Amino acid sequence: MAMSSETQGRDQWGSSLGFIMAAAGSAVGLGNIWRFPYLTGENGGGAFVFVYAICVLLIGLPLLLNEIALGRISGKNPIGAIKATGGNKFWQLAGVLCILVCFCVLSYYSVIAGWTIGYIFTELINIPVDFNEFQDTPMYVVPLCFTFILMTIGVVLGGVSGGIEKAAKFLMPILFIIIIFIAGRAVTLEGASAGIEYYLKPDFSKINGKVFLSALGQAFFSMSVGWGLMITFGSYLPKNSNIVKSSGWIAGMDSTVALLGGLMVFPALFALLPGKDPAGGPALVFEVLPAVFDAMPGGNFIGALFFLLLLVAALTSSISMLEVPVAYFIDEKKWSRKKAAWTIGIAAMILSVPSALSSIDGNWFASLTLKLGGNEQVGFFSIMDFLFGTFAVVLICLLLSLYTGWAKKISDFANELSSGAPKFKGVYRTAWIFFIKWICPIVIALVLLDTLGAFGTPQEGG
Repeated sequence: MAMSSETQGRDQWGSSLGFIMAAAGSAVGLGNIWRFPYLTGENGGGAFVFVYAICVLLIGLPLLLNEIALGRISGKNPIGAIKATGGNKFWQLAGVLCILVCFCVLSYYSVIAGWTIGYIFTELINIPVDFNEFQDTPMYVVPLCFTFILMTIGVVLGGVSGGIEKAAKFLMPILFIIIIFIAGRAVTLEGASAGIEYYLKPDFSKINGKVFLSALGQAFFSMSVGWGLMITFGSYLPKNSNIVKSSGWIAGMDSTVALLGGLMVFPALFALLPGKDPAGGPALVFEVLPAVFDAMPGGNFIGALFFLLLLVAALTSSISMLEVPVAYFIDEKKWSRKKAAWTIGIAAMILSVPSALSSIDGNWFASLTLKLGGNEQVGFFSIMDFLFGTFAVVLICLLLSLYTGWAKKISDFANELSSGAPKFKGVYRTAWIFFIKWICPIVIALVLLDTLGAFGTPQEGG
């Protein structure tokens, strides 16, 4: 079958390594490095890590293969992919949601990424900063957030192989080097062994429904499924590339960074702040870790390195978040890459302002409330994170597994996975089909009900 000139004119990855680095980069984000450790702390340490690893393998990986196959078979963005494979308006809704999720999450994710830029400098010049005070100062937070979005636009303007792939091949090795260095320093501190044991020795009596659903939620979000990122990145893959092998690498790299994230935090926490509760919540990284770094020799340099690592992780994710809507406007509306990247980037800047202001007490954006089922969110930032970073992502995963598993012939997608991966047959193929048709939809439906508080206190996903 000859490719249409439209598909031929589309950007492609220069190499499988470039695709793996970019896709792993989009999966490796702030969720791995600041969210995974505090979730582990809240859910009993090693037991959570054990359940998380199983969830990645049995749920995250099949969904990842599903999205990349849908992207490559169509050669399109999320909406175009469903349209090209014959999906009606109802199924195209999943694609529309993907584009909305990427755009909206980019807007508030950039606020957190902006904090990391601020902390690189405060650590380097060794000024102690009160996190709450810093967060409540718009004259710092808003310009830093805009700076981060401009960095993201800069990379996306370079195109797929010239911008995203080049950046990923440079940034991902840096990320691994810094994380291994800091984890190595943390585990060699005196008294670190208590933290290592807490983190890596599972107490199976702590595994319950709440731990399982938390681990499953984290597996979703850390693997970047349900965002349309993997559909878009899959659409730039040549037909002869091995999706199955690449997906194994992506899942492996993503989980390794999350596990190393915990090795940076817990040994240092137990060694240097022995009385501190490991369930420190989202502020663990910004409140606890600077104190931990200060207690290390050369701490301000290690602290600056750590926040540089967070910035790199955030950037490798934000690049893909911007690329999804950009790909839609290039494919469907025939915009130039330059017009699409700047228009969406500036719109994301405007939308980031309410999120940046919503941490300030007494501000109108701080008091906005949303109640959905048993789940109540207060503040513009939290509402955005729940609606787009959590609820919509789980809903997209459900729609996509029902679309490929039931609305379409799943054998077409299994064949797409086999193309370039000759070993994907027999038991592997059958298992993947079984998981996408049956296991994934049932488990995702449970997570969706859980985010709405159907089983008691709702779990937060991303």
